[in-house]
Amino acid sequence: METIQIIDSKNHVGETVKIGAWVANKRSSGKIAFLQLRDGTAYFQGVVVKSEVPEEVFQLAKNLHQETSIILTGEIREDSRSKFGYEIGIKTIEVVSESHDYPITPKEHGTDFLMDHRHLWLRSSRQHAIMQIRNEIIRATYEFFNNHNFVKIDPPILTGSAPEGTTDLFETNYFDQKAYLSQSGQLYMEAAAMAFGKVFSFGPTFRAEKSKTRRHLIEFWMIEPEMAFTHQEESLEVQEQYVAFLVQNVLDHCDYALDVLERDKEVLKTYTKLPFPRISYDDAIELLKKNGFDDIEWGDDFGSPHETFIANSFEQPVFILNYPKAIKPFYMKPHPTREDVVICADMIAPEGYGEIIGGSERATDYEFLLEQIKNHGLDENEYSWYLDLRKYGSVPHSGFGLGLERTVTWIAGIDHVREAIPFPRLLNRIYP
Repeated sequence: METIQIIDSKNHVGETVKIGAWVANKRSSGKIAFLQLRDGTAYFQGVVVKSEVPEEVFQLAKNLHQETSIILTGEIREDSRSKFGYEIGIKTIEVVSESHDYPITPKEHGTDFLMDHRHLWLRSSRQHAIMQIRNEIIRATYEFFNNHNFVKIDPPILTGSAPEGTTDLFETNYFDQKAYLSQSGQLYMEAAAMAFGKVFSFGPTFRAEKSKTRRHLIEFWMIEPEMAFTHQEESLEVQEQYVAFLVQNVLDHCDYALDVLERDKEVLKTYTKLPFPRISYDDAIELLKKNGFDDIEWGDDFGSPHETFIANSFEQPVFILNYPKAIKPFYMKPHPTREDVVICADMIAPEGYGEIIGGSERATDYEFLLEQIKNHGLDENEYSWYLDLRKYGSVPHSGFGLGLERTVTWIAGIDHVREAIPFPRLLNRIYP
């Protein structure tokens, strides 16, 4: 008898198989017991008919507690009534380990309670579906950049300097000097791009922002590509191709997860159509003012309501181009005809999910960068290695960073970024 996983049921219809699973829920109606089963790959129903099994098997099935682990045997059959499409007619049940008083019952629970039990909440079908989409986005990320001849480079997590200043950094002692948890690997990716041409990093980043919005995490994961001999417009093409590729792969490989989340697949399909629209920062400010937003002026950064309105005006991911120099980091390339803006772009996701990508062409002039470092109050000595990149064969180069959790939140269509990471770190939460 073959041991299978639930996800492979479609390949074993009519066969008697063995499965290791947990009991997610159960109900019985007289002479039939219905077990909702999960094994980490999928959920489906197990059916125990009293007249078809020994009495002790039926009684065992009726008395199983939620999250008890079992090994069962039975015949796989089609089930047109379920989203999954298959079920198992159970013949035998062996209890591996019992579970009593499982805290997350099928009733409604508050968010704080669920977050306190995040280590268990991950077992629920909704959270499972979100993590499957996250996993697919990670898998597709590696496929996309490998297909485009990028080399993965791992930047350090502990750094002595910061690409965007030290205001929102976690500081720690590094023996006899200060160090910080990385908020971006970008500066190191620029160095790597000068060695390998096209590179990307994928790792955790940390920002000590005292924010409680549904878009913010303290610890999150970033994908940060950097490309030598690449100007901003070429980078924008890579960005939109990458995002469309992620959406398409979730559509292709996460059909069941999207069904569990009741995500509108037709809407997602519209996000694979290229090119994505572009609007300048100047025009975005004008668009907002024409539509009654009197709480923003040229030179301000956009808030959530502003980003939502701009994105909803296009119903697709949209690039906002060339922000004011004063609200962007020191390393961005100045605009060739204007001193007040830099060559950069943020990609704003539709449906109110906000910025998912920030990117720019990088400044290449040594003296300009040195002046910017001083103007931002940063320590020139800490950035001497970064300035070296402009002394020894500097070339035009561009890059961007995509926030994994915001992207998961958007593609999965969920309300809060805290559900897009297995164990979220929030302003008021570092447990479990």
